[in-house]
Amino acid sequence: MTTPYQRGLRDRLLAAPVRPAPEPWRPVFGPYRKPEFPPCAAVGGLLGIGFATHPDTGHDLVLVVSSAGHGLFDAVTGERIARDRDPDADVSAADLTCPGLGPLAGRRVPIAGIDGGGLHAGTGDGWWVEVQVPRWPDEQVLLSNGGQFHNSPHEEGWWHIFHSRYSTFRAAGFSPSGRTLAVATSSDLTLWTRA
Repeated sequence: MTTPYQRGLRDRLLAAPVRPAPEPWRPVFGPYRKPEFPPCAAVGGLLGIGFATHPDTGHDLVLVVSSAGHGLFDAVTGERIARDRDPDADVSAADLTCPGLGPLAGRRVPIAGIDGGGLHAGTGDGWWVEVQVPRWPDEQVLLSNGGQFHNSPHEEGWWHIFHSRYSTFRAAGFSPSGRTLAVATSSDLTLWTRA
């Protein structure tokens, strides 16, 4: 049984439209065509994602694990810099890591997604991401900087930046550097970056 307060919170979330992430965040995979659909990279059968740092450029990298193999994206440019359609079966369920590829070859990368794991929920300078489910099974991803959805107006401290109504939610969170925000679903990867 829900209380009137809980129903009010649910209604508040459901009434908040998807909006572009605020400055300084910018979408990695191109400009918004419609505010409710952030630009993304299609990745059919996406199972999980993990972050690492490029050893040469220092850019955040995103390792994507899918039913069709592994891919590695530069989180600043959006470029797919490595692809392995037939990776080794060395995916350790015990430590939730996968072998890296391309510039990450020889390293293991922690993965968050269908099998568990997690990404950073906050950054050192006050940005937070949280996932709410006011109407199951549709997850809403909220980005905040000093505000919270239960006590601040939408777009004044918190933003509804992603709504997974068409694909199954896998993971959302920041890179360890705090410069990249990722949302992964069973069909796509959405990234935002900042300087």
